Amino acid sequence: MKKLLSFIPFIALITLIYICVSVFSTDALEGATQVSLLIASAICVFIGYLMHRVDWPALEQEMTDKIASCMPSIIILLLIGAIGGTWMVSGIVPTMIYYGVQVLRPEWFLVSSSLFCALVSLMVGSSWTTVATIGVALMGIGRALGIEDGWVAGSIITGAYFGDKLSPLSDTTVLASSVSGTPLFTHIRFMMTTTIPTFCISLLIFTVAGLMMEVSGSGNIAFLEELNETFLISPWMLLVPVLTGIMIARRWPAMVVLFLAALMAALVAVIWQPALVAQIANSTEQNLLASYKGVMRVIYAPTQLRTGSEMLDNLVRTNGMGGMMPTVWLIICAQIFGGAVTATGVLRDIMEMMLRFVRGAASLVASTICTGLFCNIALADQFLAIILTSSVFKDIYRDRGYESRLLSRTCEDGATVTSVLVPWNTCGLVQSTVLGVATIAYLPYCFFNYLSPITSVIFAATGKGIIKKTPHKV
Repeated sequence: MKKLLSFIPFIALITLIYICVSVFSTDALEGATQVSLLIASAICVFIGYLMHRVDWPALEQEMTDKIASCMPSIIILLLIGAIGGTWMVSGIVPTMIYYGVQVLRPEWFLVSSSLFCALVSLMVGSSWTTVATIGVALMGIGRALGIEDGWVAGSIITGAYFGDKLSPLSDTTVLASSVSGTPLFTHIRFMMTTTIPTFCISLLIFTVAGLMMEVSGSGNIAFLEELNETFLISPWMLLVPVLTGIMIARRWPAMVVLFLAALMAALVAVIWQPALVAQIANSTEQNLLASYKGVMRVIYAPTQLRTGSEMLDNLVRTNGMGGMMPTVWLIICAQIFGGAVTATGVLRDIMEMMLRFVRGAASLVASTICTGLFCNIALADQFLAIILTSSVFKDIYRDRGYESRLLSRTCEDGATVTSVLVPWNTCGLVQSTVLGVATIAYLPYCFFNYLSPITSVIFAATGKGIIKKTPHKV
């Protein structure tokens, strides 16, 4: 009975967030959800103190460590905000949209965008970078074609996470293999067993959905004319994405690549889009002062261009670094909650209860996946989810004679791909913010992300690819 109290903070959090969404709708992330996380954290601290008599300094240190661990993600998020503004105003994203609308047919757009994102993510090893660059352009193309945002975002995320999962350059792939003690390429090869069939099923769904959608694309010509009148469209604009791709391929640090990508785009905006930069600076003259003022606003502040077309106005609206602050605030509050459930022992008690249901391979894999999903919800970070899940189950897999590659694959199937489905997880927050689509709106269409755990359990139940060794003697 005492351990059942450990569920109270999570029940409270889910209830509070449900109320927030019901009352505030899409504005829930502006502050109400953050306050809900803090209230749930306070409940957790109270319960933890009653159950385990946790010292406040230890609790405070755990929260501080959790916040510190996500600082690289916060910096990357801010740089993505800068890229979102500079790549739009400079004409880079409009150029990609302009040519993409002419090349991609509406009925094949969903499957094409998923395949394209998969290829890019496989090469660069980052779903975040793929979504923040190519994904943003594809969202614009999808809107221009009249396709529902949820479908477009789902196809982008499906492809981005497929490529991220199988790329040897991916930090989550390297992390899952290293913490489980599995050679990297052994881990990747074993993941293909569940990942490729799941991705093929997702592509089939997108293909059928695209063919069944009644999308005429009849407004494309007028839209392209408006785009061409607002921006200077030129193939030379694509040089910045190409250079960015080269830097990523050469494995430059993500922060460096994103900073340079934003800087290059800012220079392009000053040189090729001076009228737009002056408009953002609220200046009637195109001079050095207006250029400086306009570019700085593009980087740090939400901007809105006046194009004369409501559709185009909505498309080219940017957030900048400042527009990312509610997300940063939410990440910090989520890490406070994660620190609270860890330091108070609440998370450990729940894990111990879950392990009681582990019997054969199917239940072991299912328990591992549920733990990864639970950690994504509780800790709001996929890296912590991978590390904690692997730590909890590593000895169990070894003692029961299962290979470490089964653990590493299951961690990816459970923790990596489901992180983007949790609204307050760092992945869910970043992707919804960057794409401008609420997590709950794209979640039903992220077929790869929620079919992967199911496929993993099915393969475990059938015993496909699972080789048992002699159990470890304790």
